[in-house]
Amino acid sequence: MKTIGIVFGTRPEAVKFAPIIHALIRDPRFRPVLISTGQHREMLDNTMQEFGITPDVELRIMKDKQTLSQVTHRILEGLCSGDHMAGLDAVMVHGDTATTLAGALAALHRSVPIIHVEAGLRSGNNYSPFPEEVNRKLVAQIASLHLAPTPGNSANLIREGVREHSIVVTGNTIVDALHWGMNNLHGYGVPALENLDTDPRKVILSTTHRRESLGRPMQEIAEALAEIATRDDVRIVVPLHLNPKVREVMVPVLRDLENVDLVDPLPYLSFCQLLQRSDLILSDSSGAEEEGPALGKPTLVLRDITERTESILTGSSRLVSRNRGQIVGEVNRLLDDADAYMEMATAINPYGDGRATERTIAAVAHYFRLGPAAMPFVPGADFVPVAA
Repeated sequence: MKTIGIVFGTRPEAVKFAPIIHALIRDPRFRPVLISTGQHREMLDNTMQEFGITPDVELRIMKDKQTLSQVTHRILEGLCSGDHMAGLDAVMVHGDTATTLAGALAALHRSVPIIHVEAGLRSGNNYSPFPEEVNRKLVAQIASLHLAPTPGNSANLIREGVREHSIVVTGNTIVDALHWGMNNLHGYGVPALENLDTDPRKVILSTTHRRESLGRPMQEIAEALAEIATRDDVRIVVPLHLNPKVREVMVPVLRDLENVDLVDPLPYLSFCQLLQRSDLILSDSSGAEEEGPALGKPTLVLRDITERTESILTGSSRLVSRNRGQIVGEVNRLLDDADAYMEMATAINPYGDGRATERTIAAVAHYFRLGPAAMPFVPGADFVPVAA
């Protein structure tokens, strides 16, 4: 039996790791040890509870007004203290957060092999997203097994000198999590949204939180939403990030608009319900860039560049920057042109088929010579969206 340490600390990491964690628990070849850094403390606990995840180790590293450097340092210090890395046959990290980088470094310092889930994403700009682009590039240099969601992510790694035999294309486990979520919907749990499913208007889901969006770019997003809200055929739902810098921009512009609902971050299953009900998604969130195409929801990406280029190429999402006029123009085009809307809604989902977890477990087993090689994920030409 191989003992796998799984290091996570943010809500997206918990969502994308959850299917893998449960699969490892069921597999007699593995014993997962769950290590939570608590990087997203308030949003992480509820997500773990929804997925039935109980960490074996909780570092609780967050303090008020920490800098990025302090967060990274405290995670690394917490992971390296005590015996958290003792007895592990591998450490699994996900994506590109401070938890990801610190988890990989802690494993390196103890000579424990690193398995990088969601490996190979690249925007080509070290400062967008910052610091995520650099984090994932650094982890790629020290990982032993690279689990790339798409063939394009694999190609990125190969171009950087990663040996092809250490890469497996799995698909993204967010699609697996969505399959579970859509089968367990239980409403919104928010009074303001109680009548959303019977509202005849088009529902627009919008989220924004990225560091590079703060300030004037976020002001443009808020003003674009306010202009879109002048239409009488739309209802806009905005789950507000907990960051005060987000709220101090978004709330004054949107709080008095009748057809805009400002709500706190939703639990995962409630958010799945909102995704399912939405007609259009506007977001700078990496999760939304994957969830929208998987659900057949046209997704407008509020960024200048993205590391998730596959859905741009297939047409299921579109980059619209953070310019008020461009955002409003694209939204109006999709709402007023049924053909343009359907072209995006039926485009190929390039991110997964709901079997990424299966391929992940097979890849890890093969790495330890406990099973045959995993068959790689190949995006199909026939798009069938995840259904409720």
